[in-house]
Amino acid sequence: MSNHRERVVRDDEIDLIELIRGLWQQKLLIILTTLVVGGAAVAYALLATPVYEAKVFVQPPSQNDIAHLNYGRGGDSELGMLTVKDVYDVYVRNLQSESLRRRFFQDVYLPALSAQERLGSQDELYEDLSKVLKVTIANKEIPTRFAITVNMPDPNLAVSWAVQYGEMAGYRAKLEILKDLKADASVKANNLERQITTARENAKRLRDDQIAQLEEALTIAKSINLERPPIISGNLSTEVSAGMDGALTYMRGSKALQAEIENLQKRGSDDPFISNLREQQSQESFYRSLEVDPSVVGVYRQDGALDLPDSPIKPKRFIVVFLGVLAGAGLGITLALFRRVWSSTPKK
Repeated sequence: MSNHRERVVRDDEIDLIELIRGLWQQKLLIILTTLVVGGAAVAYALLATPVYEAKVFVQPPSQNDIAHLNYGRGGDSELGMLTVKDVYDVYVRNLQSESLRRRFFQDVYLPALSAQERLGSQDELYEDLSKVLKVTIANKEIPTRFAITVNMPDPNLAVSWAVQYGEMAGYRAKLEILKDLKADASVKANNLERQITTARENAKRLRDDQIAQLEEALTIAKSINLERPPIISGNLSTEVSAGMDGALTYMRGSKALQAEIENLQKRGSDDPFISNLREQQSQESFYRSLEVDPSVVGVYRQDGALDLPDSPIKPKRFIVVFLGVLAGAGLGITLALFRRVWSSTPKK
């Protein structure tokens, strides 16, 4: 039994030696195959169009960036304050929107293509853009930080597009937010206008009521021939003078009552006699003309400086050449084995 095992091991060693000897005899085939495939890999690595990657990171704005958006809000204004999250959510929604990608496709991507390239299918070109430009969450642990990635043969264009895409999203977000602010301010101004109108109408009715009361008192004063207030000495005079309202209004005398009625009838406006009217008018004017300069508002921040990429992400030349040489050697060995088997097969 032991002798049988030794004989099997010896035969395996002989077969392995024969295999190595056979491959060595066909080393020229292996070397040529390796050189051909490896050379093709080198040619591809040198001739393939390099692709550069530009990546812009964006994050929420600071509190100072949105300060001007809260001008006239909060406190007694009944307008809620905008938070950093409120503003950044609008930006992210625009950044990820299909409408922005379509706008970028029409305004930026297509004009950058040659006339021949633009003749292709619009759907296919749009799919190509999806491969060129991507918006992703930069870090799952920080879901508010996004990366805008552009892969292009031109590193300068890749950087420009990444920055431009973020700016386009910011511009659209600003327009949306400022439009909402303008609508809020307009509603506030309209409410104040209605309050002012109501206050003026109430003041007019109160004046009409006052005139009616004075005219009735005037009738009474004339009926008793009371032209002037009665002269009452002592402390009683003060008490009676203070109580010359309501049923005792006629005691002011017909001359005073007539003068007061004429004055009320000639009054051009009740505004000076309406409490808080000037404050309401000032607030209405403020909200009616409220404008926020977009240039002083930030809806996102670019995280860090964007450097020009100096090395392409593909092709990875060393890896391509290494795999090419490895594949060439493997193919050469395979061909050598087939050739050996073929040559050792007895011919009929």
